[in-house]
Amino acid sequence: MGLSKEQLKTVETTIKNSLRNKFKAYNPEPAIMPFHTRLLGRDRLALYSFIHSLNTNFGTTIFEPVAVSLASNRFKIAKHQVKSGSKISEQAQYEIQRIMDNLTAGNEKPDKEKEIEIIRKVCQKGEMRIVKPTKVDVYLESPEGEIYLIDIKTAKPNKGGFKEFKRTLLEWCATVLSENPQTKINTLIAIPYNPYEPKPYSRWTMAGMLDLKNELKVAEEFWDFLGGEGAYVDLLGCFERVGIELRAEIDKYFLRFNNI
Repeated sequence: MGLSKEQLKTVETTIKNSLRNKFKAYNPEPAIMPFHTRLLGRDRLALYSFIHSLNTNFGTTIFEPVAVSLASNRFKIAKHQVKSGSKISEQAQYEIQRIMDNLTAGNEKPDKEKEIEIIRKVCQKGEMRIVKPTKVDVYLESPEGEIYLIDIKTAKPNKGGFKEFKRTLLEWCATVLSENPQTKINTLIAIPYNPYEPKPYSRWTMAGMLDLKNELKVAEEFWDFLGGEGAYVDLLGCFERVGIELRAEIDKYFLRFNNI
């Protein structure tokens, strides 16, 4: 199926605008590296620094708006950087902690459907506490009212971080259900690309904490979920075309950092 011409144009515009905005705002750190500078040149060091800086906010400036653009034709609502809610019941907090303790100790295997139903039963029981959970990177709502809250992570997240990722997913469930216990909700971790390609993504580090079937989407699986079959391949084409179109502009930008 792939993306429509309108979607392709929107995605490419988003990429170009994000890169140009980054150029306007970017200033290399004034660190003095005399050996590196003499060996490689200021322009190459500036490029390295720029890529590192771009990687730190690639998700917010490019992946999130692109995800919303892809999903807009398949979902009733698609938006990014939104709040999941502001209240969690006392009993839901207790159950979330119990789930986390059992997963950490290896007493139970992750089972997202079961965990959601546990939280659903107590989502309005006990004192309602004001909380400030992590913002949702991408919020989707299907035409049938089913909700998807997605947290986009780097391609190689730290193994130790999955414990906090899991807690965030459970807290999102609790905040949404506290407002409407009947909501059909899904909370997911998304990895935009597979750094091990063509080998399968190494999921074993997540297996003890995440329900891999119901809480994780990687690369093609993620983008095709948003935009339909073929979306991932089309998306790669968008990045390639923008790179070719802006190559001279990018080269000119980094010439300013050349040795003087």
